[in-house]
Formats: sequence, structure tokens, C-alpha cells
Amino acid sequence: MIIKYDQNGLVPAIIQDATTKNVLMLGYMNEESYQKTLETKKVTFFSRSKQRLWTKGEESGNFLELVDIKNDCDKDTLLVRANPVGPICHTGTDTCWHEENTPNYGFFSTLEYVIAERVANKDTSKSYVASLFSKGINKVAQKVGEEAVETVIEAMDNNDELFLYESADLLFHYLMLLQAKGFTLKDIEKELKGRHK
Repeated sequence: MIIKYDQNGLVPAIIQDATTKNVLMLGYMNEESYQKTLETKKVTFFSRSKQRLWTKGEESGNFLELVDIKNDCDKDTLLVRANPVGPICHTGTDTCWHEENTPNYGFFSTLEYVIAERVANKDTSKSYVASLFSKGINKVAQKVGEEAVETVIEAMDNNDELFLYESADLLFHYLMLLQAKGFTLKDIEKELKGRHK
């Protein structure tokens, strides 16, 4: 891989969690730290303050296990995908931006949050979610069953628009059922990953 180091022999290295895709930190590498990272599979930087190689976690034990390294289009910035072992920031947080390094499922994560918020508010007059939850888990589960049947019926028809509509209803109610049981998409991901091995 061709890397364009700056006048000081350094290149910025953006560290991304290989699983959650969250950005964890930014460090700098020189040719020696880059080669050491490849050899040891532990992300190693050149510390500008200490003026030496520095393997992340060498003191804390919070290593970054290398998955892969990519170069950007200008070949002057690296994207390092890694699996973190513990919090990454020296302050003890998951990232150097003081964010939790939790999976983000895009709009589905937003939807999980909205469902939780409406359940917590318990305003059954304004919220379908709160109203269904107020009737108990059996009603939530029953609704998932109804939506599943409707999805299957539409799958056997040729109307793609209705199939997608019912699929969205099924997924929405399934997210509600997960929360009613005290679980999230993260729990489902963990289960599926366990089966994948």
C-alpha cells in the first residue's frame, strides 16, 4: 500500500470499531509504527509527545486488535478498523469523543428509542405504542402474530407495495415485543453472531 507521509514522516490514522463502525480515536503513524501494527496485529502509533512508538493499551491493557487498514483516495490518511479491548480514551470513556461505543442500527435504533420513550411517557390517549403496551405483553405478542400472518399473505401475492407495508408493520411490532420482553436489537445481533460461529 502506498502511503503519503507528511513532512514529519507521519500520517493520520482514524480508528474505527470494526463491529459498531463508531470512530474511536485519531492517532498518527509513521512507517515503523505502521509495520509494527501489521506484524503484531495490535494498533501502534508514533507518539508525538513522547517521540516514540506507542502501542495502544501498552499500559492500560486496552489494546486495539487490528482487523484491517485502508488508505483514503489521496493516500494521506489511514482508516484502521480494529476491535477494542476496553475503553479507548485515556479518560476512561469508550471513545475520545466521550460517546458510548454501542451498535447503531441507523433508523432502527431511532425507532427503538422512540418506542422506549413512548412507553415511558404512558400517554395512551396520544400514543399507539403506549396504548398497546398498556394492554400487556399478550396483546403485543398477539399483534406481532397478526402482522406476521398479514406479511405472509402479502408475500404470496404480487403486490410489492402491500408486502413492504405489512413487513414494516411486522418489524415495528416486533421491536415493540422485544422491548416488552426487555431486549433490543443488540441482543438479537449477539444471538445471531453466536450461531454464525
